[in-house]
Amino acid sequence: MRINKAIAQLGICSRRKADGLIAAGKVSVNGTVVTEMGLQVDIETDIIDVAHSHEIPTQKPREGSVAQPVVYIALNKPLDYICTTTSRQGASVLELLTEENQLRKSHEAPANLPRVYPVGRLDKDSEGLVLLTNDGVLTEKLTHPRFEHEKEYEVVLQKPLTAEIQKLLEKGMHLDDEYVRGIEIVKTFNKGRETIVTIILKEGKNRQIKRMFGQLGYHVTKLRRIRLGKLKLNTLPIGRWKLISKEDII
Repeated sequence: MRINKAIAQLGICSRRKADGLIAAGKVSVNGTVVTEMGLQVDIETDIIDVAHSHEIPTQKPREGSVAQPVVYIALNKPLDYICTTTSRQGASVLELLTEENQLRKSHEAPANLPRVYPVGRLDKDSEGLVLLTNDGVLTEKLTHPRFEHEKEYEVVLQKPLTAEIQKLLEKGMHLDDEYVRGIEIVKTFNKGRETIVTIILKEGKNRQIKRMFGQLGYHVTKLRRIRLGKLKLNTLPIGRWKLISKEDII
């Protein structure tokens, strides 16, 4: 499909805004800046990076209408769901925002939940914490690299992590001609034949964690995000969501 359509389907922005970002040189595919508006891409296999694109689209309310409330939602994403606003490429995380899936505690959902957007991406074959909101300013703060907000993950490997490999991961490396910063390894422990590694990431390139481990000969069998900024997954059941406050996040 055309690059602008792919960007829209990823839930990043509209096709029209995507065209503007392409013209400004802010879109790259597989590490190469896009110069052709009609470039054809595969949304499943190509690595699409868009700089300064995390502004959630907003609309001014019509005269006499009621402005939509700003909401913040924490979701424990199961496998096989994608962080987009459409279901054209598979089941969207938005499909999980049902009344039955809400974990009710201190915050009740508005009568009509406003349209929200996933903050950043979590791969289809990964699970864990996803934040959804209609707060574009907060989204920019959480996703733009200059703010360096931490994201914490649990990574399951099929073999132990050696000291040498750990140093390489923490140092950083080139992936497909693009340099990525190192990750912080918080702890590792062995569980049977598996090794579980807790890491902190401050960047967020497409599939960065799996690509980094894969380049060093490690296969990631499970990837789960457990923290985004201050917000922790804790005991939120898989597939369930809850309303939270902005203070829970930053």
